[in-house]
Amino acid sequence: MKEKNADGCLNRFFGNSVEKSFKQALTPFEEFIHAEASSGILLMVCTVAAMLIANSALLPLYETILHTKITIGSDAFNISHTLHHWINDGLMALFFFTVGLEIKREILVGELADRRQAILPIAGAIGGMVVPALIYTAFNFGTDAIDGWGIPMATDIAFALGVLAILGKRIPKALVGFLLALAIVDDLGAVLVIAAFYTDEINMLALGFAGLAFIGLILSNIAGVRRPLPYIIFGLFLWVGMLESGIHATLAGVITALTVPANSLCSSGPFVRRMRQLNTKYEALGENDLHIMQSAEKQKTLQSMENFVHCMESPLQRMEHKLHVWVSFLIIPVFALANAGIPIDMASLGSTLAHPVTLGVIAGLIGGKLFGIVFFAWLVLKLGWSRLPQGVSMPQIAGVSLLAGIGFTMSIFIAGLAFSSDQYLLNAKIGILVASLLAGIGGYIALLLTTDKVEQQ
Repeated sequence: MKEKNADGCLNRFFGNSVEKSFKQALTPFEEFIHAEASSGILLMVCTVAAMLIANSALLPLYETILHTKITIGSDAFNISHTLHHWINDGLMALFFFTVGLEIKREILVGELADRRQAILPIAGAIGGMVVPALIYTAFNFGTDAIDGWGIPMATDIAFALGVLAILGKRIPKALVGFLLALAIVDDLGAVLVIAAFYTDEINMLALGFAGLAFIGLILSNIAGVRRPLPYIIFGLFLWVGMLESGIHATLAGVITALTVPANSLCSSGPFVRRMRQLNTKYEALGENDLHIMQSAEKQKTLQSMENFVHCMESPLQRMEHKLHVWVSFLIIPVFALANAGIPIDMASLGSTLAHPVTLGVIAGLIGGKLFGIVFFAWLVLKLGWSRLPQGVSMPQIAGVSLLAGIGFTMSIFIAGLAFSSDQYLLNAKIGILVASLLAGIGGYIALLLTTDKVEQQ
């Protein structure tokens, strides 16, 4: 009797949980925004933690851990790098893989799918890359710090959406969509810049090996392979080849992502009909208190439902869904912990802030992003090539342009590629942190003044 009562309680509990989960089901766009916004808050915590550690008695331990050598492989072939290198070239490859999936999804079915609608964020993103790079170059022209011109081009979507999350319902979805599309194009631009301008000497043999892996990915796509394992294997080979070739290994993540199939095996009509049949069959088995594992027919029916759902989902959709949480809540926070730990000497802080690298990064990320995005957006609107999203005004575009000055993740990543000098890297990181803080506060205030709750209901 007690066991039956217990089962009843469990059924009621799990039944309520299932009901809640259905009620909380989100669209892919909403799920992405929710995860990124939550990740942005965690990212802020990890950044502050790294800064506190780097400016405390724990700094020697922090540096020792990051410079610990980790070797993978055998005597015949192995890859040996510091933990810091593994985080920036290994874990971040998964970040770039997710970025690649997002880019492909946005181009196929997202904010960039409609050409006329896409022109506005694309133009804004181009302006938000070109103008900051020019401003940085003006500050550092003729010096060996010129290589850092790519640093202020980037936008950290997690941080930016974290700020929007604080504003809540004041922000129209169309404005969030504009920022997301702009950041995706921004990420694509950063990837191309890394590939074209931040590559050392190329090992042709390793590059050939990477090429063979890429051919394997293409053939898998053409052959209609939909299981993730072949893409994981060929993607890993591609990563190793690019790591040894001199081209930055994280680009393997984007290249692999672009080969992942985005089509569904099932068409909508047959899927709906088959799911109705299975649902009718499941209902015909009756509602009883038997555990699902005690009914072979129910298990078989549920398995068929699951198989058809997987048939309807594209591999790109499944991979992005599964990876996004890991990237947002593990990889990016770990990257922040490993890279945001900047020891600050208060005695020389004034000269550090006045350094051309620091000033170029700050001016590029704040002034460059604001002017570049707003001007290029205004230009395409003036030419009649695009239109403002419904419910969005130019002052709100300006507010989002300020938020785009939060460079952080990608900016720090590019800074690490641009500078071998520890001093330049330190200046760049301080510039990124200062600019990101000011851009976040400025963007928040600007959007607070240009939006209201009644307007967005």
